[in-house]
Amino acid sequence: MSAASSLRERARSPSSAELQSIPWLRVLDADDRQRMARILVVAHAEPGDRICRVGRAPTYWFGVVDGLLKMSNDSKGGAQITFTGIPPGAWFGEGTLLKREVYRYNIEALRRSTVAGLPIDEFHALLDRSIPFNRFVMNQLNERLGQFIAAREIDRQNHPDARVARSLAALFHPILYPGVGELLRITQQELAYLVGLSRQRVNQALRALQDQNVIRIEYGGLRVLDLAGLREYSFDNPVSKP
Repeated sequence: MSAASSLRERARSPSSAELQSIPWLRVLDADDRQRMARILVVAHAEPGDRICRVGRAPTYWFGVVDGLLKMSNDSKGGAQITFTGIPPGAWFGEGTLLKREVYRYNIEALRRSTVAGLPIDEFHALLDRSIPFNRFVMNQLNERLGQFIAAREIDRQNHPDARVARSLAALFHPILYPGVGELLRITQQELAYLVGLSRQRVNQALRALQDQNVIRIEYGGLRVLDLAGLREYSFDNPVSKP
C-alpha cells in the first residue's frame, strides 16, 4: 500500500484547534470559511511517508498542522537533494496545483506529522470567487520565490556554520511558516537531514550560533533570538555580540 493511499484511508475531519491553525481560513468570508471547514481533511503521516511524489498528479493542496516535512528530489546519480524543510503552518504546492502539472519533487515526513488537505477542485473554486484567497496565494508565491533565491545563496555557502544559519532562517519565515513562531521543534538529526551535514557538524554550528546570541538551544528545539542576524550570517562576517 502506498503512503498516499494510507493517508487517504486515515483521513478525518479536522478539530476546531486544527482549523484555527490554518492561516488562509482567516482571510475568507464566513460562508467560504464554513464550507472549507466541512471539506478540509487531516491525516497523520508517519516518518518516511511521502505525501507528494515525483511524477504524480496533485489531488490536494497540502498544509502542515503539526510535525516536520522535507521537500527533496533525487539527482541523476541517485543522491537525494533536499530543497527545504516544511514546518507547522506551511501550505505548499500551489504552483503545481495552479498549472495542474505533475509533482517535480517529493514531500516526505521526517517525523510523525499531521497534514491537512484541500481538494484541488475546491482550491481552484476558491481562486475563482475569493479575492482575499487570491491575495493569500499570490503572497505565498512571491515569498516562496524569495525563499528559493535565498536557497541558491545557501548552496554557495562553503562554511557549515553559515549553511546552518541560513537554513534555520528559512525555517523561521513568518509568512510561509506562521505556525513556528520563535521556537522551532526540531532535533539536530532532523536539521542535519535538511542541511546535508552530519549531526555532529550541525551541533558544532549551533553552538557557534548560540555563542553569537542569534539562537538559543532549548530542550526539544531551537529559539531564534535574532532572525535578521541568522539571515545575514556569514563565516567572514559573523554577528557581533552585544
